[in-house]
Amino acid sequence: MRLLSKALQTVLSSKKTLSLEGSRPFWGWLNAVFNKVDYERIKAVGPDRAAAEWLTRCGAKVRFQGFDRWQHDYNGLPTGPLGQYKIQGIDATDSCIMYKGFDHLDGLQHVEELKLNKSMYIEDACLERISTIENLQASLYKMEVVSCGNVTDKGLIALHKLRSLEHLYLSDLPGVVEKEKTVERLQTALPGLDIELDLD
Repeated sequence: MRLLSKALQTVLSSKKTLSLEGSRPFWGWLNAVFNKVDYERIKAVGPDRAAAEWLTRCGAKVRFQGFDRWQHDYNGLPTGPLGQYKIQGIDATDSCIMYKGFDHLDGLQHVEELKLNKSMYIEDACLERISTIENLQASLYKMEVVSCGNVTDKGLIALHKLRSLEHLYLSDLPGVVEKEKTVERLQTALPGLDIELDLD
């Protein structure tokens, strides 16, 4: 696996030198491969380890319970007994996570913080999926959605199902056109929710 990772790092570092038009289909395909859910792997290593592998493979970071440091290196993920490390935070800034991989989130029971910043594949369906995951409804209390151009009012309104959500930061979302109405609907459903807006 380490050899594959090094080979991918070499290919990824050369991404900048490739022509954008010729390489776009390849990178879309590779990102889809990185998001493929391996249900056997989830059973074998547990949901937190499998999700951490998926997230770091896609360029996101994870923070485990009891740790302050964010993990971003797939090969540097901690090892130990099954279920020892629980994901508490997910930072998907500049990552390629997409809806196709969101089944990885189903078994996570301790996620308190989720950052979706500049994540080009995040769309309404992703936010709707997150809001239907019962474990996240109970544990997630802090969330950011920033510079995700495919997110609209519909996706944000779906977040009303996250009953433990206390803080929501929204910025640079050009697809959100009825921000006052959307915020009002969220705050009606979640009276204790603090929404910080920067949508102008």
